Amino acid sequence: MDTDFWLQRWKLGQTGFHQDRVMPLLQKHWPALGLTRDSRVLVPLAGKSLDVAWLAAQGHRVLAVEISPLAVQQFFAEHQLTPVARNTPQGLLYQTEGIDFLCGDIFQLDAATLASCQACYDRAALIALPPALRARYVAHVYGQLPAGCRALLLTLDYPQTEMDGPPFSVPETEVHTHYGARWQIDALETRDILAHEPKFAERGITRMNTTAYRLTAHDTEAG
Repeated sequence: MDTDFWLQRWKLGQTGFHQDRVMPLLQKHWPALGLTRDSRVLVPLAGKSLDVAWLAAQGHRVLAVEISPLAVQQFFAEHQLTPVARNTPQGLLYQTEGIDFLCGDIFQLDAATLASCQACYDRAALIALPPALRARYVAHVYGQLPAGCRALLLTLDYPQTEMDGPPFSVPETEVHTHYGARWQIDALETRDILAHEPKFAERGITRMNTTAYRLTAHDTEAG
């Protein structure tokens, strides 16, 4: 992952990807995962997303992972939370009730940590990574999440030739390429969002859809 790129974006305040509301598709489709309240939920490349606090408010134990110290600090400041911080082999871990926020590289998460998660919420991780890193990301993270794990994956689909990412276009065919061998894939909803995203239209995008997928991990032996 191009760590310097993301650290610079946060340093310069170039965080147009940050949303000032909880993602509506999360609120609508999260119940479809059928999780218990105390499930541990991984949120990769979390930024300072309001979605993290929303998931914790549902009674989940959230493990958010973000490379930028500024993003993590801003998250706790904006929610008026005072975490306890400690060093771990994977990065500086900030802890408060219901939320573990790891300031570190998602590719440094170890197998035991990933195996402890019953769910994953991926709004901004897969689409933030270029093609070569997407394959590596899926193999490292989703390849080590446990059987029975459920995920809500949100993607964008637009003509990639019309704009350089991030965010990148990840069409349905690529979702099946990355996840089809081990995960059951259910497309829950696709929305045309270009009319609501003028910044992308201004960059020349002619079509943009977002899709919410429910993913369920099979046993490894089952493929």
